[in-house]
Amino acid sequence: MNLFKFSFFLLSLFTLAGCIGSFNPNGSPPPDYPFFETTKPRIIKKISVPIGTKLIYDEHFLKKGKQDKIMSEETLHTIEFPEGKPINWAGVPVSTIVKFYNSEMCGYTVYAKFEQLDSNKETKFSKLWQTCSDDLGVTVKNADDWSFNTKNISDIESCSVIYQRYFKEDTNQQLFLDSLYGELIKIGEN
Repeated sequence: MNLFKFSFFLLSLFTLAGCIGSFNPNGSPPPDYPFFETTKPRIIKKISVPIGTKLIYDEHFLKKGKQDKIMSEETLHTIEFPEGKPINWAGVPVSTIVKFYNSEMCGYTVYAKFEQLDSNKETKFSKLWQTCSDDLGVTVKNADDWSFNTKNISDIESCSVIYQRYFKEDTNQQLFLDSLYGELIKIGEN
């Protein structure tokens, strides 16, 4: 019995010693995604982006951190516009656009800066959007176009976690998203 207790003690000690060196209370560090900061105005995903826009790409085993050259748009997953320079997307100032992580879904999420929206430029669409949050999930036909192009926008997939197409049995969620999509299309027609 003493041999069993001693073996268990040694096993516990080695396990604990092995964990101490790698213990991180915050979890693993995030991947060092490759990124490029624009030094001149460019057209990226059919959007005119200003100088200082940060383009963040999918994880790459050979490329990490800041890059000297722009990478392929095929691997782009985030566009972060410079602080104080959001783009106008459907009449709303947008600071960031992020491609959906679910590869089975074709679309992206846009993040609004409602505090930079002039009250005299509010629309029914922007007011509806503000009621749920600042992030809006948009499905598109062509993944190479992240611009406000209503001919490419198929639907509003979500507005924050409050309203999602995933919950098809929730009539209120579906009606809200239908209304939001309808108002979005009206913005594009004007």
